[in-house]
Amino acid sequence: MSKLVIVESPAKAKTIKKYLGSGYEVTASMGHVRDLPAARLSVDIANDFAPKYAIIKGKEKFVKELKKMAKESEMVYLATDPDREGEAISWHLATILGLDMQNLNRVTFNEITKTGIKNGMDNPHAIDVNLVNAQQARRILDRLVGYKLSPFVSQKIRRGLSAGRVQSVAVRLIVDREDEISAFKPEEYWSLDAKFINGRKAFDAAFYGDETGKVKLNSKEETDKYLARLENAEYTVKTVKKGTRTKKPVPPFITSTLQQDASRALGFQAKRTMKVAQELYEGVEVEGIGSIGLITYMRTDSLRISEEARAQGNEFIENKYGKQYLPETPRYFKSSSNAQDGHEAIRPSVPSLTPEQVKSSLTPDQFKIYNLVWKRFMASLMANCIQNTVKAEIEANGCIFTASGYSIKFDGFTVLYEESKDENNEDDGKLPEINVGDKLKLKELKGNQHFTQPPPRFTEASLIKTLEELGVGRPSTYASIISTIVSREYVKREGKQLKPTELGQATTSLLKERFPKIVNAKFTAQMETSLDEVGAGNEDYVKMLHDFYDDFDATLLKAKEDMQGVKIRLKEDETDIVCEKCGRKMVIKTGRYGKFLACPGYPDCKNTKPLVIEMGAKCPKCGGNIIQKKTPKGYVFYGCSNYPECDFMTWDEPIKDEVCPNCGKALFRKRGGIIACFDENCGYERKIERKRKSSDNV
Repeated sequence: MSKLVIVESPAKAKTIKKYLGSGYEVTASMGHVRDLPAARLSVDIANDFAPKYAIIKGKEKFVKELKKMAKESEMVYLATDPDREGEAISWHLATILGLDMQNLNRVTFNEITKTGIKNGMDNPHAIDVNLVNAQQARRILDRLVGYKLSPFVSQKIRRGLSAGRVQSVAVRLIVDREDEISAFKPEEYWSLDAKFINGRKAFDAAFYGDETGKVKLNSKEETDKYLARLENAEYTVKTVKKGTRTKKPVPPFITSTLQQDASRALGFQAKRTMKVAQELYEGVEVEGIGSIGLITYMRTDSLRISEEARAQGNEFIENKYGKQYLPETPRYFKSSSNAQDGHEAIRPSVPSLTPEQVKSSLTPDQFKIYNLVWKRFMASLMANCIQNTVKAEIEANGCIFTASGYSIKFDGFTVLYEESKDENNEDDGKLPEINVGDKLKLKELKGNQHFTQPPPRFTEASLIKTLEELGVGRPSTYASIISTIVSREYVKREGKQLKPTELGQATTSLLKERFPKIVNAKFTAQMETSLDEVGAGNEDYVKMLHDFYDDFDATLLKAKEDMQGVKIRLKEDETDIVCEKCGRKMVIKTGRYGKFLACPGYPDCKNTKPLVIEMGAKCPKCGGNIIQKKTPKGYVFYGCSNYPECDFMTWDEPIKDEVCPNCGKALFRKRGGIIACFDENCGYERKIERKRKSSDNV
């Protein structure tokens, strides 16, 4: 008889089977096989919140086959992912298969490599019921909030809405930021900027002040006074301070920092990043090696790395760059106080396997993410970067200008990797050789007007960073949180920015007024702490649920009573489309199946029609209008308005009001930042130009 190993995905099963050999059968559960049915609450509140689980629809046949396989096996190992969710899946599988919960049949793999799988199989343990209870508690909490609060929100605002325990806090953060932006009053200020030449090299300097000290310029008049004072002045280097500074590498990735860096450096949404990271963890077919997991488990908030991985990384660095690129003593990073140290930081499972070595075996997305993970891990092991710094004061007619810069003394880890920065992050430039007493030639002196800027809207990267800092949710949930609030139209994307919709603002306003705890970041973070305590075995999850629900239920009953008969009206977008029945301009409404056009004269006029979004481009097949369409699952694609006579469709977004300069056909935005002609025989394409921020933006 063979031994049965149950994992979550077929890719993972294939890789593990390769290493375990003929004595094992490896099968995939495809995620959860049992869950709370969606058609009802499925939680017995009166019976201490007992969950009412059922086999997920469509998996009945698989469960039957799995039971047969388990019965015919010598031993069943549960090898689902090494986190709370994976622990719960193993518990459900054990329950369905009738396995003894005390058996040492739970195995976990931090990395899908020969070493990682051997370590996991050599150290089986019993299912951790505390972790299972923590997952159950989260699932029940989310079900209680979603199924109890959503009907109330739908009744008061719009049919079909949902309210989530963590997503509501994320929307509130975005709404509150928008309120800050709306209330912001810009203040004028000025800068006096100079460009000097020393020898043949030019450099920039900024006005600091005068003999009275630092001076803040608030108006054109003040700036003009200094410009007049500096007319025909001689500029002399007054002081030069030289020194060194140390730049340390950042830690290896955890889930949240991987999502942030992939967003900033690659423009990846969190959902896309996690999908690719999952593929790299589960295993890919690498030429010359076979199926192998290239990175360690990607859902983690621990900064710990194994000493074995450290030794392998150090060996590679010394061989590639030299011993001077290793620090004198090993560098250790401290995880945050609320981090779960179940497994390592995200790192390459085989440090010596460079991105270039595996590039030909990976998809473009896989290569980009592996490249980030590999470089960040290697850099975290390397020596500091040492910079020579220079700060100079330049005097002219009692006025002081300052200039600062740096040069690289030893590049250290920066030879390999530097963390990506937000667009508004700037660094000192390089200065030419400069000495006290040098007479400088003034090339340019300008007064520039500026206005203080409101706080920026959240991007995915900055929202994830804020959620993590506040302790709201867990890094593994951030991708789904953002996807949910966008897909449910509480938030919309404007480029990289996240902006609340009117629906998001109205829903947040209602929740802030009636359910302040639900949208309170501190309260939600405390819930996360309680879930951690349940996972550690320090808190009873049933008591935790009672503490939350008893107050929540009373608040909900009062809100229903106070707001009986109240309906919050959203502003309806008016269109130029005239109702052919009564002549009114039709408005855009949202129903169960999405947006549609309706006459505002309801109930006197009940005319409705589908909403057609024209993209401002012509069909390259027949010349009809290209319109936006949606699949039954809500995915956006583009087709011809003359369908079914014309079957044109594409996933690429058409470029509005522009045609190919070569052949006159439609242009489309393709992956990789390319705008290309639909006609492949034409061959026209160009890179999308990135907009540069104005230097006046501060």
